[in-house]
Amino acid sequence: MNTDDIQDQLESLTISPINVKLKRLPRLSDYIPDLKSYTNPLQHNAFYHHSDHDGFYISHSDIILRQIVFDFSGNFPSSAPHLAYHHAGPRKEILFDPKRVRAAIVTCGGLCPGLNTVIRELVIGLWELYGVREIFGIKAVVTIYVNNMTRLNPKQVYIIGGDGTLRGAVQIFNEIQRRKLNVAVTGIPKTVDNDVGIIDRSFGFQTAVEMAQQAISAAHVEAESAPNGIGLVKLMGRNTGHITLDATLSSCDVDCCLIPEHDFYLEGKGGLFEFLDLRLKENGHAVVVVAEGAGQDIIPRPDSQTQKTDDSGNPVFLDIGVWLKTELKKWWEREHKGELFTIKYIDPTYMIRAVTANATDNLYCTLLAHSAIHGIMAGYTGFVTGPINGNYAYIPMDEVAHAKSPVNTNDHKWAWVRSVTAQPDFLRT
Repeated sequence: MNTDDIQDQLESLTISPINVKLKRLPRLSDYIPDLKSYTNPLQHNAFYHHSDHDGFYISHSDIILRQIVFDFSGNFPSSAPHLAYHHAGPRKEILFDPKRVRAAIVTCGGLCPGLNTVIRELVIGLWELYGVREIFGIKAVVTIYVNNMTRLNPKQVYIIGGDGTLRGAVQIFNEIQRRKLNVAVTGIPKTVDNDVGIIDRSFGFQTAVEMAQQAISAAHVEAESAPNGIGLVKLMGRNTGHITLDATLSSCDVDCCLIPEHDFYLEGKGGLFEFLDLRLKENGHAVVVVAEGAGQDIIPRPDSQTQKTDDSGNPVFLDIGVWLKTELKKWWEREHKGELFTIKYIDPTYMIRAVTANATDNLYCTLLAHSAIHGIMAGYTGFVTGPINGNYAYIPMDEVAHAKSPVNTNDHKWAWVRSVTAQPDFLRT
């Protein structure tokens, strides 16, 4: 039985008492018949010593469950299928002759801790593990790139970028598939905000939280050193507040955490000003941490001004940090005229995204790169690699490109933030 037959069988797999549905992963053999297979060169690589029974090679029937927590007290199992994905890792048979592979690495978007590590490990993995000797970087433009495919003649394309880049990668993959080109495409999610869905986290996120803690600590020292001092820190997070939330929970210095997923207001009972007034009376200082995408609906815009978009089609946000600093000064002057007041504003955005990745992110980037190489060598295409419940999996690229990962303000993690900071819920009564 060949690997495609195994995949077809797995699509309707039922593991009693759980109904499991495997997400089908595109392969070059889906639209290019009679592709020649090759023995994985890792079989003869001096770096490895393994046998057929030690679990080194991943079987095409090895899967990762997306849902791993179940309630056995109710009506279990659910009739709805539970999603599963192919397990990432080397396969014993591959669909590329490494000596004839030209590999292209594409990066899009801004800087992110770990980006250099991903690129480095793609190059090292292709060169050292599989013996690929033609590796190059290219600029990707969807309307031009596939037209140049014949001239450039890459057999493997590794695209590193955020959700906009991944949507573009899906278009590239679809066009390659339509033309039936023998080119495999994989995506590696790059977003320090950690707003990509399905996977556990995106690379650079843990480094960003670590650096954000340093900014929070500095804001706390500044606030504590002045009468009625407020330290205001703006962190990255256009649509999600993961960095802000995790940095708050990792620090003992935050008094209020503001994120895009949870509305807040300034004036009146239960508002931010009332809370800060009380906190300053109690402690003499306070620290507020706000994600860049928070509060966009309460910042005044001129009636004639429509929201602009950047080159990637993302909305251009107003600066919540600068606006909030101004409003805090106005509030204090209005309510406490003549009393000393100090506000120190810190925006560590470019410091965070340009730093070297920490050890955890560096290891993560290495595993991401190597997993992508193993998958593409096995002939998989149109996929993204990433951890699901701690295990690396291959996920259809179009699914990841449109999946979001907002902070769930109804779960225990957000309740913990409320408990740690004692901040208001900002629900008007």
